[in-house]
Amino acid sequence: MPLLLMSPAFPPNGEIPKEYTCDGTDISPPLSWSGVPAGTASLVLVVEDPDAPRGVFHHWAAFDIPPAAPGLPGGYGPGHAVPGAHEARNDFGKPGYGGPCPPPGGGAHHYHFELMAISRPTLGLGSSVTAAEVITAAAPYVIARAELIGTDRR
Repeated sequence: MPLLLMSPAFPPNGEIPKEYTCDGTDISPPLSWSGVPAGTASLVLVVEDPDAPRGVFHHWAAFDIPPAAPGLPGGYGPGHAVPGAHEARNDFGKPGYGGPCPPPGGGAHHYHFELMAISRPTLGLGSSVTAAEVITAAAPYVIARAELIGTDRR
């Protein structure tokens, strides 16, 4: 069975509800996955907007997620975190999730939620790491990937 990433909040290529954007409460959507392959020592989740005016914008990176975790709850973060998992700084300069917030009138942006199964139990990264640094650190250890794309416009 392939690695699959899904959300009860929006369908693949569907609009991300405002609750999970900067125009709402700006909390992360609930996510679940299945098909974690044998040999997975941890999971990494990243959210990127390749349609951002200045290039790819990193909205979130969570890493060192135990492979037995079935997903992440909506509003993930302090108080709702998975034991052992960590979050990086996003391109807003803050730790954790920063929801979609495209420029007004710029058309739909596509937000790529990517789950990576990796062969390392921890990336060994410090608390001030950026989302881009998480992606670079995880790249050599990726066993499988799954992607869920959502859209938003203002």
